[in-house]
Amino acid sequence: MRASGFLFKVLGLVLCQAAAGRGKANMTSMLAPQANRVMAIGEWEERWQEDRIGFHQPNVHKMLEMYIDKVTVGRTGVRFFFPLCGKALDMKWLADTGHSVVGVEISEKAIKQFFEESNMTYSEEAVPDIPGAKVYKGSERNISLYQCDLFNFSSSVGGQFGAIWDRGSLVAINPQDREKYAALITSLMAKDCRYLLDTLLYNPELYSGPPFLVPDEQVHSLYGNSCNIELLQSEDVLTERNRGWGLDYLTEHVHLITPKSN
Repeated sequence: MRASGFLFKVLGLVLCQAAAGRGKANMTSMLAPQANRVMAIGEWEERWQEDRIGFHQPNVHKMLEMYIDKVTVGRTGVRFFFPLCGKALDMKWLADTGHSVVGVEISEKAIKQFFEESNMTYSEEAVPDIPGAKVYKGSERNISLYQCDLFNFSSSVGGQFGAIWDRGSLVAINPQDREKYAALITSLMAKDCRYLLDTLLYNPELYSGPPFLVPDEQVHSLYGNSCNIELLQSEDVLTERNRGWGLDYLTEHVHLITPKSN
């Protein structure tokens, strides 16, 4: 009986490893059409300069409004991090309710437009730890926006955060940089951090991105070792604009990611 029990355990382990291997192969196949797609930083700056910013939303994102209580869980004065923040109205909305916001954005135009369109004055100063970088600080609200390459930002520059809102960042960075991105984000998470991540699902054979496809399997691959991941929402968000990209479906997923307790 002991021998048969041992054999069952070995068989179970082999089957699990085989299933994991198939899952990894399926994910690799799914991501293959966009695997080598690269958007240079200069291209993003050009989009801002030419006002080709269809990714900017003119309102506070409904998913942030819907799940803000799951992010704050009763906490006040939470430090929020916005990777690739653009000029998102979400930042002012959070600051107006007493939270502080730190964002990173490559486009100086986007940062200045955020403050100007929010009717806020701001100061501007160099960032000693990042050559060539600047930080813009709101005078009326606790908002600091760093103009620099996201991968030059770190916890030694901005500290750690109690919340992260990632609406258009993971889906915008080059697919080959996702592991580096996840390592940066997890390094910025305080022990009580609650990270709200918005991803998109579609057929990558039909559209090269950005925004890029980020399947749930990859979210778990990137963050699952160190974090708990909960899928909060799955919604069909296909619009006529997306049909113009050639898509026949577009699904938005919202995940809540929290550090595993030691």
